Parts: sequence; C-alpha cells; structure tokens
Amino acid sequence: MPSKILAVIPDPTASNRIFIAEAAGTARRVELDTGHKTHIFRGPTTPLTSLATSLLHPTLYAGSWDKTIWSWNIPTRTPGIRFRGHSDFVKCLLTLPLPGLELLISGSSDATIILWNAMTGEKLQTLKAHAMGVLALAIDPLGEQSDGDDGIDAATGGSVILFSASSDRTILRWRINLQNPHSSLATLLPPPLTPHETSIYALHFSPLSADLYTASADGTAMRLSREHGWAPDTTLEHGDYVRAVAVSGNEKYIVTAGRSEDVKVWDAASGAMVGVWWGHWDEVMGLVIVRDQTGKSAERIVSVGIDATIRLWPLDESKMQQAKLEREREEQGLEKEEVEATGKEVEGGLTADEEAELAELMDD
Repeated sequence: MPSKILAVIPDPTASNRIFIAEAAGTARRVELDTGHKTHIFRGPTTPLTSLATSLLHPTLYAGSWDKTIWSWNIPTRTPGIRFRGHSDFVKCLLTLPLPGLELLISGSSDATIILWNAMTGEKLQTLKAHAMGVLALAIDPLGEQSDGDDGIDAATGGSVILFSASSDRTILRWRINLQNPHSSLATLLPPPLTPHETSIYALHFSPLSADLYTASADGTAMRLSREHGWAPDTTLEHGDYVRAVAVSGNEKYIVTAGRSEDVKVWDAASGAMVGVWWGHWDEVMGLVIVRDQTGKSAERIVSVGIDATIRLWPLDESKMQQAKLEREREEQGLEKEEVEATGKEVEGGLTADEEAELAELMDD
C-alpha cells in the first residue's frame, strides 16, 4: 500500500473483502484473494484512524486526525455527510441500528463519545466520563433484556449496552434506551471496569459466549467473563503494546498483535500459545478474522500495519507448526553461517578448529 495502514474492518457484504484506513488520508476496499483495490475513498488530508460501515445503507465512515468523521457512498465513492463535533482526533467508530434510527457512535482523544444520527449528521448526545482519550468501542451482542431472553429486542423493553475503553485504563458501560432513543439516549452504568494497568486499545466480543476480549498497552490481552461479572479469567502475555485482538468463529483460537510485529495465536481454553506468524517489520495496527460464508474453507487472519502491508495467515495449527519449524531451520542456518564466517579468523590469529585443537592439547 502507498502509506501506513492504521485500521482494518471486514466488508460485511463479502468475506473476501476488507476496508483499510491509511495515514495518507485514504480509505480503500481491497479484494483479499487478488490484492486488487476495487474502491478508493478520497477527501481527507490527515491520517484516518478508524472505520465503520452502515448496516442499513451502503455507507463507509472514517474517523480522522482532522477531528471529523468522513462518509462515502460505497458503490459510487461519492462523499457524504461530514460529522463535526469533536475537539481532537477521532479514534474509534461503530454504527448501531435502532428502531427508526441508525446511530453513528464515535470516540475521541478529547475523552468524549458522541452519538450521531447517521442519516442526518445531527449530534444527539455527548457522553463524558472518561478522564482521557477514548480508544475503543463495542456493543454487547446480548444487550440488557427485561425478560431474561437472549438478544436485543426493543419491543420487550431491552436496552443496548455500549462498552468504551480509554487511555485512562477504564472500561465504561452505557445503557442506550431502545424505547425512546431520541430522548435521554444513553446513561452510564456503574461500576467502571479496570482489568489493565494502562491504555486499552481494543474491545472485541466473542461470537458464541459473548465474553469480552481486550488488548492493552500493558502487554496483555484478556478475556473478561460475562458469567463472572466481567472479571478477567484469562490473561495472555503477548508482550509490548497489544493493539488488536480477534476470536475465531468457534472460539477455539484467540489472535493478538501489536508493537512486537508478530501475530500470535492462542488456545482459548488453556491460554497456551499455539502459533506465531512472522512477517511484519513494524507495528501491527489491526486484525480481523475472515470467514468463508459457505463454510467450505478455513478462517483466515488478516493483519495490517505501519509497514503499509496487508498480510493473510491461515488459522491452522498444522500450518503454524510448519512455519515454526521452517523459521527454526532458517535461524539455525543463519547461526551456522555466522559461526563459519567468524571461524575463519578469530582473536589471536587461530581458526575455531585450531582453537578446539589447542584446547584438547592443553587438557592433555
């Protein structure tokens, strides 16, 4: 790609496509199998940090360093509404369809969350509770039900629960009223969650259990258990800043990535690392797991990074083990070459073989 890639999301209409956000201010839709850039979305002149797509109409949204949110019609690439209201970088986005309304929700370095009418650009509510910048947002897929049933249903009086994470190391929960979303839209739910020691970069709900996974600058990713009141029950020591976390469709694997440049795969049940993918030469900024909608092929990991590359990795333990063995052989070969190179001339004018021979004579 022409510039650093700062964010990635799957295309909800096709499992073989993604959208990426670039530091050059461009967003692109990319075909994974060919690498072909089918759509390029232009307009911003500052880095794009985050992306979201509408679930109701073909619109792409991008948060920018210019403190605004840009939008485009996806088929035509025509610019749409530009959302203005934050006083610092926009860091995260998501969309939420409600009865008679679609919300666009944005988090910013100005420590606020803004709820927008996605169709009109109207600012509906500003949420202020974080002490520092808001870095990640996620919607609880189970919501909050008044009748105990699973799922979100406005007719039964349920609520949507928004989770937000910040540089202040807290995760906050907000109840969004489904009965009358135009009035008293969101309220804060106590208490704050503080599983990490410092900034939390990513929030991700697992597809089956709906547990919450987090990624943090403290070098760990965690699973927060819904059953145990969002207490951590798994901690993955990835190392260095962890920028992204993803979970496989069957919840067998957890994938993490960040400043360490590698992509690590973990067994969700045991917390043991089962594989590592190497290839990026700078910080990894985003991860998604793409699934074949027909179910005929295995899931794949997509990683993007500061090195301006998009990389595809199989989510397959046998292939991960094969890659590990190949890397070990490569490293052993490099070590052998280094020994051979340094053995040609060593301190005192003796080769490595001569040094060994001398040592045997001295032992005698």
